Amino acid sequence: MSKQADFLASARRTIQLEADAVKDLEKHLDGDFQRACELMSQCTGRIIVTGMGKSGHIGRKIAATLASTGTPSFFVHPGEASHGDLGMFTSEDVVLALSNSGETSEIVTILPLIKRMNAPLISMTAKPESNLSRAADANLHIGVEKEACPLNLAPTSSTTAQLVMGDALAIALLEAKGFSAEDFAFSHPGGSLGRRLLLKVENVMHTGSDIPTVRSGTMLNDALLEVTQKRLGMTAVLDTEGTVIGIFTDGDLRRALDHEVNLKSTAIEEVMTPNCTTIRADILAAECLQIMESKQINALLVVDEQNRPVGALNMHDLLKAGVL
Repeated sequence: MSKQADFLASARRTIQLEADAVKDLEKHLDGDFQRACELMSQCTGRIIVTGMGKSGHIGRKIAATLASTGTPSFFVHPGEASHGDLGMFTSEDVVLALSNSGETSEIVTILPLIKRMNAPLISMTAKPESNLSRAADANLHIGVEKEACPLNLAPTSSTTAQLVMGDALAIALLEAKGFSAEDFAFSHPGGSLGRRLLLKVENVMHTGSDIPTVRSGTMLNDALLEVTQKRLGMTAVLDTEGTVIGIFTDGDLRRALDHEVNLKSTAIEEVMTPNCTTIRADILAAECLQIMESKQINALLVVDEQNRPVGALNMHDLLKAGVL
């Protein structure tokens, strides 16, 4: 038990130290942050992020976050930059260089070349007086009082501060550009996020002969046959013009059985749910899910402008499509 208590105490101390480091970042937000955002928003090329060691790992994450939120960006290893990859840099790009000390040799080596091609340089350092900070057009200060490492050696609080400062840049640029949820989805088409934001009802609904429908006046037992055959747990009920006047679901069937109705002599409109909720085919599947959850229903009819059925779907269809 004492061993476990030590682990928990260490974890709490680490979390508190890193939380304090993040909180202290607010004190360092100044004109340089504003200038950095302006340089990045005006960039006609790409944001090139670079950094060594742990700063490099954070740099890769920052580049990925920028790219996925509307600011084209990629990461270049500073060691590789001085061995040919500097050819990826152009004067239209903005360079974001991460170095806690501001004296990382691999980055300092390529500074003259970055300045020579006249590419704007943004530094993210803990030392405003360092060579990297002084060479930059804007320096983002990420100094921390203490690393979470008890030896004050392993980059912990400092890398957390770098990551949060990178997120602050990305979100500030996102908001300035009016980057939308749909824009975000186009950057994430392969994941569940993309499916939730891009997939529409028309992409998942059942159409044509797969739509369960019965006409007004149909006996309940025949309607049950339609429900069973189409396997959506419901059927639309239509008038003589093919317009939806109601829906009959598994729930309606349970209520009918509770009242001991005669399956062969009861017309469907006597037990259906009239004025049922319907949706249009062009709404997002995620919006459809929200409607179903808020109304506590498991199936929906999709109708056109004349309230005629063009599709049908249930919760299982949304689950299968990865919307849930």
